[in-house]
Amino acid sequence: MVAAIILIGNAGAPDVAMIGFHSQAGWIAFTAVALLFSMATRKISWVQRAPTQVSAMAGKDTAQVTQQSESPATAAFLVPFLAILAASFVSRATSASFEWLYPLRFVAGLIAIWYFRKEYKRLDWRFGWQAPLTGAAVCIAWIAPSLLTHVEPAGLLGDALARLSPAMRTTWIALHVAAAITVIPIAEELAFRGYLARRLISREFDGFPFSKLSPRSIVVSSVAFGLLQSSHWFAGIVAGLAYAVLLKRRGRLGDAVVAHATTNLLLAAWVLLRGDWSLW
Repeated sequence: MVAAIILIGNAGAPDVAMIGFHSQAGWIAFTAVALLFSMATRKISWVQRAPTQVSAMAGKDTAQVTQQSESPATAAFLVPFLAILAASFVSRATSASFEWLYPLRFVAGLIAIWYFRKEYKRLDWRFGWQAPLTGAAVCIAWIAPSLLTHVEPAGLLGDALARLSPAMRTTWIALHVAAAITVIPIAEELAFRGYLARRLISREFDGFPFSKLSPRSIVVSSVAFGLLQSSHWFAGIVAGLAYAVLLKRRGRLGDAVVAHATTNLLLAAWVLLRGDWSLW
C-alpha cells in the first residue's frame, strides 16, 4: 500500500495519493475479500455444512443433531451492496476533493442486480400507500436538524460541480439521482432488511418471513445501517428502524424499497432546490 501511494504521488497526483487512495486502500482490500467470499459461499464446503444426524443405540431414546447450512441465497442479497461499497472505495481512492467517479456506484450496483435478477423473482415487490408515506416521514426527520439549527448548507460539493462543464455537471447529477432512487435502495434493503435482519434469526434466512422479524434483529440491523451513513448516523438509524417496522407490518420487501427510494428522491429534490450539498 505504501508503495502504491508513492507511485501515485510520483505520477503527478499527490492529492489523490494522500487524500483519496491513502484513506480508502484498506477498505478496498477488505471489501474485495468480502465480495469474493460472498460469491464463493456456494462452493466452500466448510461454509455449507451438510446436516448430520446422531442416533443412540437401539432401544434407547433417539437423539438427532441437525446443523443448518448457510443459505445459497446469501450472494444474491449481499453482492449488490458489496459491489456498490467496493465502487465507492475505488471512486474515493481515485479522487481528491471531488468524487468524480461517483457514477461507478450506479454501474456496479446495476450489474450486480441484473446478474441475480432471477433470484429476486421469489421476493414480493408489491407496495402500498404506507411505503411512500414512510419515506416522506423519514426525509423530514433527515433534514430536521438543518431546519431547526438554520445552519448554512456546506458548499464544497456545489463549488466542485460549478467548476464542471454544463454537460458533465448534468450527467453527474443525473446519475447520482438515478443511483439514489434505484440501485442503492434495492441493494441496501436486500443487504440490511432482506439479509441481516433475518440472518440474525436464522441461517436459512431466505425462507424466514419478514413479518416475524424480532425487535433485536430490527434494532441491530438498523444500527448497522445507520453507522454507514457517516455524519448522518442518527438519521440513518431512524430510517433503518422505519423501513424495518414497515417491512415487518407489511411482510413485503417492496414496501421497504419504495419507502427508501422515496426518502432518497425527496432528499435529492431538497439538495438540488436548496443547495444543501452536505446531504450528499
